[in-house]
Amino acid sequence: MTANLKYIDLFAGCGGLSTGLHQAGWQGLFAVEKNISAFTTLKANLVDKKKHFDWPEWLPQTNWDIKELLQQKADKLAKLKGTVDLVVGGPPCQGFSTAGMRREGDERNNLVHSYLSLVELVQPRAILFENVRGFTMKFKANAQEGLAYSQLVIQKLQELGYKDAKGELIDMSDYGVPQRRQRYIVIATLENLAEAAFKALKRGRAAHLLKRGIPRKNDVKSALSDLLRSHGCTPCPDSKGFQSGVTSRRRTGLQKHLRSDETLHTPDSHRFVNHTKDVAAVFSKLLASAPRNRCILGEEREEFGLKKRSVTVLDGDRSAPTVTTIPDDFVHYSEPRVMTVRECARLQTFPDWFEFKGPYTTGGKQRLLQTPRYTQVGNAVPPLFAEKAGLALKEILSHVECSI
Repeated sequence: MTANLKYIDLFAGCGGLSTGLHQAGWQGLFAVEKNISAFTTLKANLVDKKKHFDWPEWLPQTNWDIKELLQQKADKLAKLKGTVDLVVGGPPCQGFSTAGMRREGDERNNLVHSYLSLVELVQPRAILFENVRGFTMKFKANAQEGLAYSQLVIQKLQELGYKDAKGELIDMSDYGVPQRRQRYIVIATLENLAEAAFKALKRGRAAHLLKRGIPRKNDVKSALSDLLRSHGCTPCPDSKGFQSGVTSRRRTGLQKHLRSDETLHTPDSHRFVNHTKDVAAVFSKLLASAPRNRCILGEEREEFGLKKRSVTVLDGDRSAPTVTTIPDDFVHYSEPRVMTVRECARLQTFPDWFEFKGPYTTGGKQRLLQTPRYTQVGNAVPPLFAEKAGLALKEILSHVECSI
């Protein structure tokens, strides 16, 4: 295979996609992320720790708004034409999300056009575009009424020369990720390789995971059983007045893959929420009798004394529902508490060496301005899926003969 295939990560968040591509042997050129907390996390792990990016001197290593990047560095970006193998990423998904309120007028929806503008300047050999399932739904207020944004992206990519642009809904749980996370994936190439790339992505999934000691299907317990609070606590290293968990031994193939260290230790961002006795009692009642992996809302909340709009109690023996950005959306499968950031990161298949930066949570208006750790995790592309996608694209772009 050709070594050092290069890519650019747009709307990179904290670096889930780039982590997977790093594990697949790709070479990052640079990453574009507007939020400072998310970019700080990405930089700490993939720039400083792993030296993964061959960052150009003309681009300061800081958080960038893609619109400002296009305005200030268009000439530099245009000079990259012919040197970039892949552009990855997807615009912020909140405006399209079916997990919360879909906002037709959300200005973030228009960031799709900034993504396409950069693609037009750089003209990479291939595109890997990721977004939520709601991206495929039609918006009334669209520029071309009656078309979903997914259709508009496909059309525009075809106009830019990516005639084979193709999109599919993919469930990340089919790639070893311990959650049922449906995402819309677009692959497009200048060499008519998109169909081959999708086939390469799906082919050999079980063998890919087996090579890493991971079953094809993983449940919540297989990701989290070594992180129970009952294994022990210690003062949280980055938050006064909080406790963090201590690991037990690694118990499953997935844990061994995500956690290289067999020694007992305190993982990054494994800080427990300080629940009141009343809240813990409600969670205990939910664990005793609430249905698992189903959202409890409406009148059913009264039965358990819930004040929150909705909550889901996880089932340790099944894949989790889609990990969200809100810390108290889920109750732990066996302990009366919400999930820690590290536990959410495990469900997203972030390796334990990956450390999260910035505040753990924010509230009120700050939620619109900051990207706390829970949000960074919930918005990310699972690295385990991204690694398989990176290997598939590496395979077809390197023109390795394969039985498709």
